[in-house]
Amino acid sequence: MSADDSVLALVREDLRAFAGYSSARSSALRGDVWLNANESAWANPADTDNASRRYPDPQPPALRSALAALYGCDTEQLLIGRGSDEAIDLLVRGLCVPGRDAVVVTPPVFGMYAVCARLQNAPLLEVPLVDGPDGFRADVPAIVEAALQGNAKLVFLCSPSNPAGSAIPLSEVEYAAQRLRGRALVVVDEAYGEFSDEPSAVTLLSRYDNLAVLRTLSKAHALAAARIGSLIADAGLIALLRRCQAPYPVPTPCARLAEQALSASALEVTRRRIAEIRDERERMRVALAALPGVRQVYPSQGNFLLLRFTDADGAFQALLEAGVVVRDQRAAPQLQDALRITLGTPEQNDRVILALQAKQEAA
Repeated sequence: MSADDSVLALVREDLRAFAGYSSARSSALRGDVWLNANESAWANPADTDNASRRYPDPQPPALRSALAALYGCDTEQLLIGRGSDEAIDLLVRGLCVPGRDAVVVTPPVFGMYAVCARLQNAPLLEVPLVDGPDGFRADVPAIVEAALQGNAKLVFLCSPSNPAGSAIPLSEVEYAAQRLRGRALVVVDEAYGEFSDEPSAVTLLSRYDNLAVLRTLSKAHALAAARIGSLIADAGLIALLRRCQAPYPVPTPCARLAEQALSASALEVTRRRIAEIRDERERMRVALAALPGVRQVYPSQGNFLLLRFTDADGAFQALLEAGVVVRDQRAAPQLQDALRITLGTPEQNDRVILALQAKQEAA
């Protein structure tokens, strides 16, 4: 398949042959005295295992293999970055010509898609989620039409959606990829995929090269501070985006921590915690829906619940007074009376219920 017939045809014309920066770690050189990167010959006194005086491997092979195994893809299809945010930025900069190529988003949704589009001066096309009796849902046919009519190069589908909590059926993701083949890259953000009932869109990659998937270790794997995100896509697109990426995106301490977190024993603990969160999600949904002052609790496929209140400000303040910090969503489209509550431990979740109960009793 030629570049003109592949997803690489969606890349900015001026970047298709871009070589990027050649760092000191780019060449496979061998030796025992390394004097090619202007690094210190001595470790910092705080660096007890002498791990940080050398620049890291741009894509640590052991971590890349572990992530590929975790997500069910080839290593050549996976790019490691500083959280999903870096991958979103790379995609927008790599595919969208400023002022010409648009980005489709589905508000209310994660704000970084719009931020990256704005920074690139890419037109932003919004196709709002539809608020129905079963919760928010993405109107995929409308999303596809907006992309086709609006000269979009990128379509972001957040599944499960943050903050709405709804997931997009895999059949609808496939419909979007099929309709937009050769026209746009469909990016499925699965930051909360571990908590969802829907299969991963990674399973569609072998049939659609205009599909990409975002994953992260920040949520289910409890490594938010390590900033390990993955972009999974066509191997040719991954190679091109790597050339557009900063030279050393994965700090060695973060890579080592992530590798340990992907060991068999650590993954078993993570699986148990995911199951507990899913159980708590249902317990909290029922308990919160029964509280006076709670207008609606949306079904969720994530590790959080979205709630509407008769007095959202009062609920927010009552939780703060109880030492519980939740996400105020009232500035988001369609959510003027809503808060998003992350699912914590059973004890933390009980504090949420007790604080909201106490507010109603005091009213």
